[in-house]
Amino acid sequence: MLRLLGILLTVLCAIGAAILTWPDFFRLERTFPIAQIVSFRTLIAVGFAVLLLVALLLSTIRPFRRLALALAVVALAAVVVNASVVVTRGTGTQTLPEKSENSIRVMTWNTAGDATSAQTIAQTAVAMGADIVSLPETTIETGGQVAVAMRELGQPMWAYHTEYGSNGWAADSTTLLISPDLGTYAVIESSQDGSSNTSTVPSAVAMPVDGTGPTVVAAHAVAPREDFMSDWRHDLQWLADQCAGENVIMAGDFNATIDHMARLGTDGGTLGRCQDAAALTGNGSVGTWPTDLPALAGAEIDHVLATPDWTPTGSVVLTSLGDAGGDHRPLVVQLERTG
Repeated sequence: MLRLLGILLTVLCAIGAAILTWPDFFRLERTFPIAQIVSFRTLIAVGFAVLLLVALLLSTIRPFRRLALALAVVALAAVVVNASVVVTRGTGTQTLPEKSENSIRVMTWNTAGDATSAQTIAQTAVAMGADIVSLPETTIETGGQVAVAMRELGQPMWAYHTEYGSNGWAADSTTLLISPDLGTYAVIESSQDGSSNTSTVPSAVAMPVDGTGPTVVAAHAVAPREDFMSDWRHDLQWLADQCAGENVIMAGDFNATIDHMARLGTDGGTLGRCQDAAALTGNGSVGTWPTDLPALAGAEIDHVLATPDWTPTGSVVLTSLGDAGGDHRPLVVQLERTG
């Protein structure tokens, strides 16, 4: 009887490890509570490493030896696979290549409203040479202050936005700054009036008026809380649909990691036809949220993605700004025009 219980426990542990390590195989990557757990793949690897050590210690006790060794094998396999995924996606780069005439830089930062000052945002964007700045949870009033501050620092920007309601709650607003060098833009009507947008917090889809620049999407998906799972899944699909065409750059707070985007990509893309720039340039495992966890222990839920018209050549997560006020770290990506 005890042997059968041991086998059952080992099988259950192996199934659990497989689900947490490869959730999309079981089509559970966007299902509560698996979606929340797999957001922290590094911590999953650490958890299985702890299980491995406990199992090895238990294996020194004769009655538990077989069960403990079986569990150790399962835990070891989970540690190896999860650690390999973390390393493959990238554990951090700190520099960007020099900009060329064909390159642009995109910064995204969920500012948590007034928690991050306009001056700090502007100084960071100018220091990083950002041509596009996506600011979820930022009102147009704050966005205008950022644009003015950037102009005074020698880097003018146009400010665009969408908002749900007019209560002044920052989470109901998303602001997008675009350099005049990329041309004049306008936020499309369906994005403005919410007839086609993310479900609960707004995204902004800006189209070039002169028809030459990329379509720019400032993205903000609702967080996958238990009561909002359906809305969250809708938001990820809607964002994937925005990357169905040509020449699109999308940046913002997706409240989702690459694991959650499984099966939402087309033609080799991560989400729609867009590829995740951080994962392609060595920062795919560096957490952007929350700032009170070490970067490698956090969840990489802020992204810059682009269609194949753009090639990512560098990225950096600004880990030094964890005390700037918000709970997200800024992500900056350099893209080169393809062809």
